[in-house]
Amino acid sequence: MEVTEQMIQHLANLSRLSFSDEETKAFKNDLQGMIAFVEKLQEVDTTGIQPLQHMGDAVNVLREDEIQGSINRTEALKNSPIKDDTFFKVPKVIKK
Repeated sequence: MEVTEQMIQHLANLSRLSFSDEETKAFKNDLQGMIAFVEKLQEVDTTGIQPLQHMGDAVNVLREDEIQGSINRTEALKNSPIKDDTFFKVPKVIKK
């Protein structure tokens, strides 16, 4: 695939960017290099190769959920500056 300056200008317009002539040439070279790399990868024979879904061998690296003790309501409310028997009380934030 050939990258043209018109293609670069079109991409710049779609992206709401503007490039100087030097930037356009540099961007054209970079884009051409990326496209050449992808075209080279397409030459590789991947017949019989399963698609890679994960980079590592680990299936599940997350820990198991463990039920642990918790504090009761009175302990939770103990250090609250403003409270009632059940809830924390906070200043009103949303005014109607």
